[in-house]
Amino acid sequence: MPKRDHYDITPEEIQKEALPGESWEVAARRIAQKRARAQKELEQAQQEPEKPAKSMAAKVIRLPFWPEPQRSAPNEVVRSALFNARNRKQKREYLSNAAIYVIGDGSITYTGEELRQDDETVWLHLIHLARNTPVGELVEFGPRQFCLAVGWPDTGQSYQRLRDCITRLQATALSVYSKRLKEGLSLSMIPFFRWQNAEGKRLKTYQVRIAPEMIEFFGEVNYTQVEWEQRLALSSGLATWLHGYFSSHREPFPVKLETIREGAGLTTERNDHLKEQIGNALDSLKEVGFLTAWKIEKDLVHVTRA
Repeated sequence: MPKRDHYDITPEEIQKEALPGESWEVAARRIAQKRARAQKELEQAQQEPEKPAKSMAAKVIRLPFWPEPQRSAPNEVVRSALFNARNRKQKREYLSNAAIYVIGDGSITYTGEELRQDDETVWLHLIHLARNTPVGELVEFGPRQFCLAVGWPDTGQSYQRLRDCITRLQATALSVYSKRLKEGLSLSMIPFFRWQNAEGKRLKTYQVRIAPEMIEFFGEVNYTQVEWEQRLALSSGLATWLHGYFSSHREPFPVKLETIREGAGLTTERNDHLKEQIGNALDSLKEVGFLTAWKIEKDLVHVTRA
C-alpha cells in the first residue's frame, strides 16, 4: 500500500479523487492544493464582516407625500383639456390618438373615452389613496367610503357612477411630452381595476393599481396641490377646472378667454356666453375662499388668489 505523505490524505481519498492516468503523487498534490484553497477561502469569508442584506424598504417607490386636506396632480394634467369641463350629460366622444390642448410647455396624446371633471375628481382621490402604497401594489378601498369622500351620496347609483369613472380611466392610453420628461411617458391613468370576482359577484372592497410611470409624471416638485374641500364645494365643470388650473400658479398671470376655452375643452362659441360662463365660475371660486378678486378686461382674465 502506498505510504502516507505530508499531504495527510488517505489512500482511499486519493483513489476516489484521482483522475484517469494520474500518478499517486500528482493526485495527492492536486487534492491537497484544492483543499488548501478551499480552507483559505473559508477563513477569508469568516474574517470579512457580514454584508447587511439589502433592505426591501430601500427599494420601495412611492408617490410624493402631501397633507390630507390636499389632492395632487401633475401640472400637465391641470393645465390641459385632458379632464375637460363640458357638462357630464353631454355625450362623450371616443378619442383615438388625439392631441389634447395643453397650456404652456408640453403635449398630450390621448386614446380612450373622453374624460370629464367628475372623472378627475375620482382620479385625484385614487391617487391620494395610493400615495402611501408602494407603486405597483394594490390599492384597496370600499365604494361607500370612496363615494362619500368625493362628495357623492351613498346610493347604488353613485356606486355605478364610480365604477363607470374608473373603467373609463382604465381604458386609456396617454402619451405625455415636455422638457422635464425628456423622452416622454406612455401610461394608462389606472392600469388595473377589479370590482367583481370571477363569478361576477361584486366585491366589498375594490382594487386598483397605479402605473409605475406615475412616479416620473409627478416628479419631485412638478405637481399641483388643490384644496380638496374647496373643490368638493364647487359644481363639477368649469369651476373645478379653473380651481385646478389657478392652483398650479401661486400668482396667476392674466389668461385669455380663448386659452381658457381651449384649455377647459369647452364648446361654447359666442364670446359673450363664454365670458358669462367664466364669470359665474370665478364667482364660485371667490365664494369658496379660493379667490379674493377677479376681473375680465379686453378678453383677459385677471385673478387674485387668497
